[in-house]
Amino acid sequence: MEQVQVGIKLVGEDARVPVYKTRRSSGADVVSVDNDYTLMPGEKHMFHTGVYLQIPDGYEVQVRARSGLAAKYGITVLNGVGTIDSDYQGECNVILVNHGTEPFVVVKGERIAQFILAPVVQAVFQGMIDFSEKTERGAGGFGSTGMK
Repeated sequence: MEQVQVGIKLVGEDARVPVYKTRRSSGADVVSVDNDYTLMPGEKHMFHTGVYLQIPDGYEVQVRARSGLAAKYGITVLNGVGTIDSDYQGECNVILVNHGTEPFVVVKGERIAQFILAPVVQAVFQGMIDFSEKTERGAGGFGSTGMK
């Protein structure tokens, strides 16, 4: 598996280096450094990690939900997948939302999300007068391909 060096600075005594739990994990778990916080159903809250990253050009770090928190409690990352760009130099915080029906306590030091390093490719957008190639789907929008 390819490895890419990412610089890290930890701020605060509770900040921790993100950790891959298995040798083949794609996501490194990151923890909350905030005091215990009860996330009510429907509520969103930004949690601090104390982690600052120096991401190489051509990469981003994606912030993703932990599947166990999502499946068991309805806790997920608010914007689906957060993006930390290589030119961002601030603290890498995590916005969680409680889509569940019960209050959920986020405990200080608890794993709250995953950081995934991913390559970035930028598009070169070019104006077009006409879409000359017609596709089977065409302009069919949400749900146009059916359920099965």
